[in-house]
Amino acid sequence: MSRTEAKQRARVGIARLRSLLLGLLALVVAATATACTTDDDRPGIVVTTNILGDVTREIVGDEADVTVLMKPNADPHSFGLSAVQAAELEQADLVVYNGLGLEENVLRHVDAARESGVATLAAGEAADPLTFHTADDGGPEGGTGEPDPHFWTDPERVRKVTALIADQVIEHVHGVDADTIRGNADRYAKELTELTAWMEKSFDRIPADKRALVTNHHVFGYLADRFGFQVIGAVIPSGTTLASPSSSDLRSLTEVMERADVRTVFADSSQPKRLAEVLRTEMRGQVRVVELHSESLTAKGEGADTYLRMMRANTTAMVHGLTGA
Repeated sequence: MSRTEAKQRARVGIARLRSLLLGLLALVVAATATACTTDDDRPGIVVTTNILGDVTREIVGDEADVTVLMKPNADPHSFGLSAVQAAELEQADLVVYNGLGLEENVLRHVDAARESGVATLAAGEAADPLTFHTADDGGPEGGTGEPDPHFWTDPERVRKVTALIADQVIEHVHGVDADTIRGNADRYAKELTELTAWMEKSFDRIPADKRALVTNHHVFGYLADRFGFQVIGAVIPSGTTLASPSSSDLRSLTEVMERADVRTVFADSSQPKRLAEVLRTEMRGQVRVVELHSESLTAKGEGADTYLRMMRANTTAMVHGLTGA
C-alpha cells in the first residue's frame, strides 16, 4: 500500500469516527430534551408576593413547583416583573396573588394571565377585607374608604385563606395528591391557630392606654381589629407606600400623637425610614422609630424568612416598643 493510499484510508476512518461521535451527540441531546420536557410538564404555581408564597409552599409541599415573583425585603406596592417572570405567569397552572390593589405594578400581568385562561386566586378578596379611610374621603367617620390589602397581619384571616388555596390547588393543578394537600393545609392551619393564641397572650402585656398605633403607612388595620388596638394615624395617610404625605398631613398626625401621648412609630424594615424620621423632627426628637417586617419576608436566616417567624418577630417588637419591656 502506497503512502498516499494509507493517508486516504486514515482520512476515511477519521470521517467515520467523526460521524459516529456526532450521532452519539445527537442521541444525548435528544435524551436531554426529553428529560427537560418531562420536567416542564411538572405542575407549576406562581405566587406574586413572598408572604403568600411561603403560605402556599406550606400547603403544596412537594406536590408541585411554587415560583415566588417578589424577592425578599422588597416592597409589594412597587416591585415589577421581568419579561421571563411575566411569561411564567401565563404558563402557570394557578396564579395566587394578593389583590385589593397591593401589587400595583404586577396586576396587569395577572390580568393578562387570566385572559389567556390561567386560573387565578385573589387571596385578599376572600379574606373578608376591611377598609381604611383617609382625610380625602371624610376620615374614619365618613366616606366609603378603600379596601385594605394587608390582611396577613391577622393570622386568623390567613387561616381562612389557607383552606381556599388548598381548594384551588386541588381543583386547578393537575397531578397533585388531594389528601396530601388537605393534610398540609390542616397542619398549617393548626400552626396559625397556635400563632393567634401566642400573639393574644403576648399583647395582653400591653395596657389599654398604650394600645394606640402609628405606622409608616396604613398596614396594621387587620391586626388592630383582631387584637384590640387603635390605629390613630400613619405617616403616609394611604394604604400604599407610593403615596406621599403633605406638610398638613404631618402636622395633623403630630397633633394626634401629642393628644394621645404616643411616642412610637412603627415603620416597615423594607422601606426607608426617612418619613418616620421627619416626624421625629416635627416632634422635636421625642419619637422612637421601631422597625417591623410588615410587608415582606426577609432572606433566609435574617429573622423573618417565613410568615410564622415574621409575625412572632413583629409581635415581640411591638410589645417592646409600646411597653419598653
